[in-house]
Amino acid sequence: MASKPSSSPVFRCLACGHEAHKWTGRCGGCGDWNSLTEELSAPLDNHPIPHVPGTVRAIGDVPEVSDPQLTTGIGELDRTLGGGFTGASVSLIGGEPGVGKSTLLLQAAAGVARSGRTVLYVTAEESANQLKRRAQRLDAICDDLFVLAETRLEVVLARLAETTPALVVVDSVHTLFDDRVSGVPGSVTQVREATNALVAAARRSGAAVVLVGHVTKDGGLAGPRVLEHTVDTVMHFEGDRDGALRLLRVIKHRFGATDRVGMFRMTKHGIESLDDPSGLLLADRQAGVPGSAVVAVLEGHRPVLVEVQALVSPRPAGSGGFGTRTVTGLVPRRIDLILAVLAQRAQLDLSSADVFVSVAGGLTVREPAADLAIAAAVVSSATLRAVPGDVMMLGEVGLTGELRSVPEPIRRISEAARLGFSRIVAPRDRSVRPAGGEVEWARSARLQQVATLGEAMHAMSLQDAGLRAV
Repeated sequence: MASKPSSSPVFRCLACGHEAHKWTGRCGGCGDWNSLTEELSAPLDNHPIPHVPGTVRAIGDVPEVSDPQLTTGIGELDRTLGGGFTGASVSLIGGEPGVGKSTLLLQAAAGVARSGRTVLYVTAEESANQLKRRAQRLDAICDDLFVLAETRLEVVLARLAETTPALVVVDSVHTLFDDRVSGVPGSVTQVREATNALVAAARRSGAAVVLVGHVTKDGGLAGPRVLEHTVDTVMHFEGDRDGALRLLRVIKHRFGATDRVGMFRMTKHGIESLDDPSGLLLADRQAGVPGSAVVAVLEGHRPVLVEVQALVSPRPAGSGGFGTRTVTGLVPRRIDLILAVLAQRAQLDLSSADVFVSVAGGLTVREPAADLAIAAAVVSSATLRAVPGDVMMLGEVGLTGELRSVPEPIRRISEAARLGFSRIVAPRDRSVRPAGGEVEWARSARLQQVATLGEAMHAMSLQDAGLRAV
């Protein structure tokens, strides 16, 4: 009689799930160092596939079942999810440590519990007493909000079946473990098995399950990519821990759109929905100071006005070498491109100067629509001429110095007009030219459409003898 094959050790990457037959210092899948952990691979016949009868039917004969929406009472969270968490679904939320994931979910759990639905909060990283202290600070003590401090997966599944909650929060999935599966808590195998088990439980019970996930040093969700394919919704909660602004981005959503971005403010009383993010980001702006420019960017479909700041510091004569480039909240390569265009097309050579560029308020801007504001802030700092305080600008800068149009300009211009900006400098675009007075923003803001970077500098009174028109 042949013996069953025995388990053999394998090494899996904690970051990407790549499997290797021997330990190496660097993962062959993602390139991370010291991320391989040893696990025992289970024999193939340990988990036979059971025979389950199924029913094949025409797609038109499938009965329609509407899963309930669990509103949390947090306006921005419900709006981002299209009405709230969906029953019989699994959501995965990730973010940097300390950004406020647990705070947001505890407030959401309390909001669902106050509506009369049962909520189970599984705290696998903190004790029940620690969670209670946070709930007291957030005013989240509710009769229908239950707490389970447990890391064993089988116990979590058993209590879920007993309490039949409408919402389950697992904080976090990387700390759960199953004794029947090899690997330490947080390993690829353990995380995968825990997620699969919770997905099956959500489908059976109809509960909405929310999993908190860890992130890697690059900001991505830790664990194998199959996790993001398994769950129904993937969210990223981000923001500067030293600032108040928080953003919730939906990366995947099987029940709605993924172009919504929730914006929040962190306060001593918890996380609050932010109805006017532009007002928060421009609250400390000082108009009339060289090195400052305002641009309207899009977060999802929402226009947000942000301040781009630049500081050009010339080096002492004879110091030699190239200046440093320090960029915060922007794409560094876009800064290099804009500085190269200014040097080639506008005769503003800053190669020997130290250039610092940042977005005030902690927001990260990735879209090219901020190019013109970046260029204006740099020129303003270099020439010590302030951009007029009533000017908002937008536009992508091309390699030949031309200005290119940006998506949804009317939304951006309307937001600027609402906040009192009376002059808009933008690329030439027929779609934004107002016809008479029928456009709302045209009553309070004047649009200056320009074709090149040089024309834009002239419109903002930044053109001088040291800059020629592009």
